[in-house]
Amino acid sequence: MKKLYFAALVYMILGLLAGIFYREITKAYNFTGESMLSVLHTHLLALGMIMFLIFLVLEKLFTLSKSKLFLAFYWIYNIGLLWTIGFMVIHGTMTVLGKSVGPAISGMAGLGHILLTVALVLFFIILFERLKATETR
Repeated sequence: MKKLYFAALVYMILGLLAGIFYREITKAYNFTGESMLSVLHTHLLALGMIMFLIFLVLEKLFTLSKSKLFLAFYWIYNIGLLWTIGFMVIHGTMTVLGKSVGPAISGMAGLGHILLTVALVLFFIILFERLKATETR
């Protein structure tokens, strides 16, 4: 459970720092357009902090960590989210700096989304497994 708590805490900190980064870089470069940086803050808070708080509650209720798949889910989700966020930072920063963003950046970001999808499928498998286990008690 501590692992889920600390993940939520780290994503909260990253989310708040992302908001500061967005504000400061756009102010420094007098940027007024749209960029990926404008949604970085909310992605980190929603997909990071809030999701891990939800996972924490569900862990308390159903002991999700008893599943053999739990560690795979945990690491795939984190890697997928950090990968996606990393490419959002690259894409958004390049946009603010006036650099062109090629399709490779979008493609690489797509890999993060695929990892998140795999992790969420694993999560629902784990949740179903643990729901069945609690029904038989």
